[in-house]
Amino acid sequence: MDNFGYIAQSAFPLVWIVVPAIGAFLRARHATSAQERLEIWQRWWAIGAFGIGSLWMTVAFLAFPDVMAAAIGFPRTPFLFEIAFANLGLAIMGFRAASASARERITIGLGGGMFLWGALVGHVYQWFAGGDHAPGNTGGVLVNDLLIPAVMIVLAVRSRRLAAAPVQAV
Repeated sequence: MDNFGYIAQSAFPLVWIVVPAIGAFLRARHATSAQERLEIWQRWWAIGAFGIGSLWMTVAFLAFPDVMAAAIGFPRTPFLFEIAFANLGLAIMGFRAASASARERITIGLGGGMFLWGALVGHVYQWFAGGDHAPGNTGGVLVNDLLIPAVMIVLAVRSRRLAAAPVQAV
């Protein structure tokens, strides 16, 4: 694989972070309150990063298992099927988070984090212990695995705190 192809394949997963962030930023500019802005960010993140990103991974692992196996630097095994359905679970949780309470969003972020942070540890281990430098093992996937659940949790915690704060008269 040439350098451009490697970089493109490594960076592609970042689309699931960048597009929701841009969409939320553009939409939140018109918000009239901090709570509304925060809600916009949470919905964009839940649907775009968590929901659509995970649904894409589901389809990719089911429809193109050989391509995905090569991308992550592993042989094709039944494990790829399991990854597909784990991502389907994340997608469902992401879509649910779009209309969930802050408390439920925290739980969804933690649940997704258990899988994604575990995957992150696995990717890093394979990178250093196994020399796996495949673009789907060491690229943007590391950023996604770390940030998608972390941002969901941070936004939800912020939302809970903002809702609990006393309203100040102007």
